Amino acid sequence: MAMEVDLLLQEAKESIEAAQNYRSELQQRLHGLNQARKQVRGSSGQARETLRRHFAELQAAAARLLAERLGVLMAEVDAIEADSIKPLDDCQSLIEHGVGQADELLREGEAALRTSLDEKEDKLGSFTKKALQIQLDSLPEVPALVDVPCVSAQLDDSLLSLFRDGVSRHGAVSSHPPVQIEELQERPGGILVRWCKVDEDFAAAEFRLQYRRSGSGGSQYEEAFKGRDSEFLVLHLDPHTDYLFRVCARGEGRTEWSPWSIPQTGYTTLAPHEWRSGTEGYILSSRKNIALRNDSAHSRCPVLYSSGPTYYCGQTLTFRIMAAGPVDRRDSVGVSIDGKTEEESLQRDGAVCISTNGAVFVNGKEMTNQLPAVTVGSAITFDMEVVTLFPVSNNNLSEGGNFKLRVTIGSGNREVVFDWMVEQPTDCFFFGCSFVHSGWKVLVF
Repeated sequence: MAMEVDLLLQEAKESIEAAQNYRSELQQRLHGLNQARKQVRGSSGQARETLRRHFAELQAAAARLLAERLGVLMAEVDAIEADSIKPLDDCQSLIEHGVGQADELLREGEAALRTSLDEKEDKLGSFTKKALQIQLDSLPEVPALVDVPCVSAQLDDSLLSLFRDGVSRHGAVSSHPPVQIEELQERPGGILVRWCKVDEDFAAAEFRLQYRRSGSGGSQYEEAFKGRDSEFLVLHLDPHTDYLFRVCARGEGRTEWSPWSIPQTGYTTLAPHEWRSGTEGYILSSRKNIALRNDSAHSRCPVLYSSGPTYYCGQTLTFRIMAAGPVDRRDSVGVSIDGKTEEESLQRDGAVCISTNGAVFVNGKEMTNQLPAVTVGSAITFDMEVVTLFPVSNNNLSEGGNFKLRVTIGSGNREVVFDWMVEQPTDCFFFGCSFVHSGWKVLVF
């Protein structure tokens, strides 16, 4: 009986725990549902406000442009009217002056006819002389109506038709932005951001990527990338810090950018790669991720290593050549099991590297396969993964070890893949570079 009670008690506890987990899961789903509802409501409100503001600005601008055009046309009418009326006013003044002279002459002639015989001859003579001076047979010319401007306004409905067509196609509303962030991969001191189109009908010509710290009090987004690529490595990020990323696109033949994608949160737990401070012949940037070979007064080729074994299998290590100096066959960039300062080149045992002429070295031995020569702008990538462990035996040791690593070195559009046998199991490595002459500058990430 006691066993049955204990069993029932255990089942009850398990049911209670299951119910608690079930309730917790449902509450999380409710929270997710509320977040989704909030996004729909919030984005819809923002879209409405954007539409209202945009069309209000269009209305104001259209009214202003129409008023300005009306003012120009009215000014043209005023100018034509003023230029055309002036000669008519001048002609009217001339005719009115002639009518006044004629009235005065008529009065004098009638008065001369009424005078006595003693004065008639003098009066009539004076009248006749004045009449000759006025030139009663000379009349001013009045322009015909066909020669006088008849001002009119030529208007048609083409503008309204074009405006109607333009307005009917202006603006669009979509339920999702045409591009979204697809993946966020942590990298040392940075995050690799990949995005993709979600609207197959949208022909993207260019993308923009922006980021900012999460929860930073509304700080502005920073521009990280603009171009045609669909991925970008954002560097100089603080580890264990949340960052928000968003992307938008511009269509072929368009000037406006699409709406921003839904911001995605990403972070990196990996500290940024750093070169080792204090190595003779090299100057480091403030972040210690850029090294400049600055002293070639001696023939020794010092190797500059990382500050520690910070490169791990499964990551991608990249060297970008920012400046180049004179070439030497001992020049190399690569990875090594240790950071021996007494070595003069990475072309040694316990290291894999690529020289500036494109030759690949494994444990100091040159491979048959070769990559393109290293120049300014070259990006050399190293990818490593653990393949298998072999049991220790004399045969294994004669081959160089019992721990196999698959190494992929890429440069330009080519890559070399090979297996690297090492004696001790390890998944973390130093990275390094060695240059004989000054002028070489290398960024590592």
